[in-house]
Amino acid sequence: MIMKKISVLLLVISSVFAVSSCKSSKDTYKDAYAEARASELAGQGQQSDAVEIAPVLSSTKSGAADDTFRTEKVVLASGAEGSLKAFSVVCGSFSTKSNAENLRSSLIDEGYSAIVVQNSETGMYRVVCASFDTKEEAAASRAQFKSSHPRNSDFQKAWLLYNK
Repeated sequence: MIMKKISVLLLVISSVFAVSSCKSSKDTYKDAYAEARASELAGQGQQSDAVEIAPVLSSTKSGAADDTFRTEKVVLASGAEGSLKAFSVVCGSFSTKSNAENLRSSLIDEGYSAIVVQNSETGMYRVVCASFDTKEEAAASRAQFKSSHPRNSDFQKAWLLYNK
């Protein structure tokens, strides 16, 4: 009986030593990552392949480039008739009209000719702070709007809307 206990104890002790003396797989992956990262950093600056990035002419998402826009079919929900043009700067999107109206009111207080439009497919209300006939005018207006509100993270997400 004592011999059995001693052999079980020795087996447990040897297992503990075997496991603790080997590197874990986490350390192995960590070492491989560090080696690959060092290799990548060493090779940085030696890459000579030029990469050409094609401009995005239309997008379903807003982007950082001034020429990206989202195409939607919208109708005027509130604001002056005739104020909705082909390209608009959208600074807010809401599922309820009252929330959109609150933002519109705030923008009007700031001097914007804000309107609310509704996406006829999704029912979402878009708050438009400016609307133009050309994409270039709208992009410039969006840049001006963002620079006028640098601390408002929601306004920094303003995007261009093309009304189809």
